[in-house]
Amino acid sequence: MTEQALSSRVAELTRQINEYNHQYYVLDQPSVPDAEYDRLMRELIDIENKHPELKALDSPSQKVGGEVLTAFTQVTHQLPMLSLDNVFSGEEWQAFVKRLHDRLGSNDTLAMCAEPKLDGLAVSLRYENGVLVQAATRGDGSTGENITENIRTIKSIPLRLNGDKYPGILEVRGEVFMPKASFETLNAQAIKKGEKTFVNPRNAAAGSLRQLDSKITAKRNLAFYAYGIGYVGETAENILGEAWLEGSHYQRLEQLKTLGLPMCPEVRLLASEDECEAFYQDILNRRDELSYEIDGTVLKVDDIALQEQLGFVARAPRWATAYKFPAQEELTVLEDVEFQVGRTGAVTPVARLKPVFVGGVTVSNATLHNQDEIERLEIKVKDTVVIRRAGDVIPQIVSVVKDKRPEDAREIVFPQACPVCGSEVEKPEGEAVLRCTGGLVCGAQRKEAIKHFASRKALDVDGLGDKLVEQLVDENLIAAPADLFTLTEIQISTLERMGQKSAQNLLASLEKAKSTTLARFIYALGIREVGETTAANLANHYLTLEAVMAAGEESLQQVNDIGAVVAHNILHFFQQENNRQAVTALLEVGINWPEIEVKAADEQPLNGQTFVLTGTLSQMGRNEAKAALQSLGAKVSGSVSAKTHYLVAGEKAGSKLTKAQDLGVEVLTEEQMIALLTEHKAIP
Repeated sequence: MTEQALSSRVAELTRQINEYNHQYYVLDQPSVPDAEYDRLMRELIDIENKHPELKALDSPSQKVGGEVLTAFTQVTHQLPMLSLDNVFSGEEWQAFVKRLHDRLGSNDTLAMCAEPKLDGLAVSLRYENGVLVQAATRGDGSTGENITENIRTIKSIPLRLNGDKYPGILEVRGEVFMPKASFETLNAQAIKKGEKTFVNPRNAAAGSLRQLDSKITAKRNLAFYAYGIGYVGETAENILGEAWLEGSHYQRLEQLKTLGLPMCPEVRLLASEDECEAFYQDILNRRDELSYEIDGTVLKVDDIALQEQLGFVARAPRWATAYKFPAQEELTVLEDVEFQVGRTGAVTPVARLKPVFVGGVTVSNATLHNQDEIERLEIKVKDTVVIRRAGDVIPQIVSVVKDKRPEDAREIVFPQACPVCGSEVEKPEGEAVLRCTGGLVCGAQRKEAIKHFASRKALDVDGLGDKLVEQLVDENLIAAPADLFTLTEIQISTLERMGQKSAQNLLASLEKAKSTTLARFIYALGIREVGETTAANLANHYLTLEAVMAAGEESLQQVNDIGAVVAHNILHFFQQENNRQAVTALLEVGINWPEIEVKAADEQPLNGQTFVLTGTLSQMGRNEAKAALQSLGAKVSGSVSAKTHYLVAGEKAGSKLTKAQDLGVEVLTEEQMIALLTEHKAIP
């Protein structure tokens, strides 16, 4: 590039980064993912390093954060609150380690303090004579916002330090964040009220911490972890003891714990820089299990004396870096929207994206959920969008970059007829989704209904996979679930990839599947919003299929956990003649189940109690545990609420455990659950 072109590019990068800084730090409304921001910043730094004459004093590369909000009084930091430089690969990490050794002039092993990089808001807490007197955001690194009253509402931050061994002035630095469970609850409440949702937990934490009304902050369930020490107002050796004298960053954090300040439980003291890669990989593997959002690890030289020797650059210490994870959010373009039909007739918009690598895979599709979601996002075809993929979660569009919208962007128009069968589509009252009215005449619903019927939690037909169901429907061999049981060996064996032996095995599986339970049969019918638990409740309440089919709405609402909407769905399903014919046909081909024995009250000692299972159960499978609890009358739910009586926490329990602890729900280990089941003879 010519000098003029380089100068123009620096000016454009500066403009973009300053705008994104303003959105991120001041408005708490980031419009682009961190990965895009990092790319722009790295490009600017790269140009400035190669052409120092283009580095301006006010370059974004020299700044720490954003401008200070005028709504709060300002606080000048006695020691600057700096940011961190980043590395994004093993090669960049090794280059960072080499720079450490080169600056120290030594190849001696370096002990490292390692911790997850919390995705929150950096704050400084000032204690005088052990009492919290002031709290401030990082702001621009030199000046922050006074958020003392809001910080006082965070339960994990002590208003007075423990004991009496602390300096007259102690400044503690750390991260305020919003746990995942709290974030999900906050956004669910916003959606219910028709309010704007937060993009991510960091955005929610920042917005909550900057409320002018501290009562609002108090309701947001924020948390805090300390990660360092700032200004100390007097000689601390005799007060903080040996931990301070040792000059170890990790030991100083341990000292803060004794004073009552929370520290992230994942912080580790590593014997050498060679162990940092393994720490990074371990945290990356467990990322989705943690109860808080992170975007990498922070690796710091542990020796305080070496930290001081290494010093600082304009915006970051030389002795620490953030080793960032692969991006979970990326920018791409919405190229088109197609509409898919599910087994219940729901017409779902699917985003067709310009392929982008995010969360470790290349993503080209994402769900848009429904019309309400499209209106909330204010999204159009050809928009530049932020796509997010975390762990095994289905990719989703989280926001639109409206300043990149092209002139030919077009509205997303929902179909008036089913894209599969041409039947009319309708939007049931109180629902956000459109539905095809074609029922089993709709090819999409027919296939999905049969797949559901044969699935593991329904009739569990071994060997009947999704592709085989599609083949059978496409070849006009089946049109309803009952048709499965009239298939012949010749019909099956002539299909692609199906020989005589495969056909015989499938017929044996179908014969075996005829013997089931009433609960499984009800679930297999695919009644909208009737899951395993609801099907079991119906079976145990009415005892016979005839009684379920004859029940009115008022009667159905007397069943445990069935409200007006689900009762209406059940009644409507059995009122449809084609559904009643489908049930009759299934019974005529020989599907059967044993009669349900009515248990006495003393045989259901857990009746009325709700359990939630989370984490990995090592001694018994989750389905086995669920069945055993239900046999004693317990309800087994998939989510934790104030109505939950017990949470059974297996290995690697995540956000459900955190939420249960926050709500005061009693937590059982797997061993305690097994003891309970054994006591009541639910298991040997």
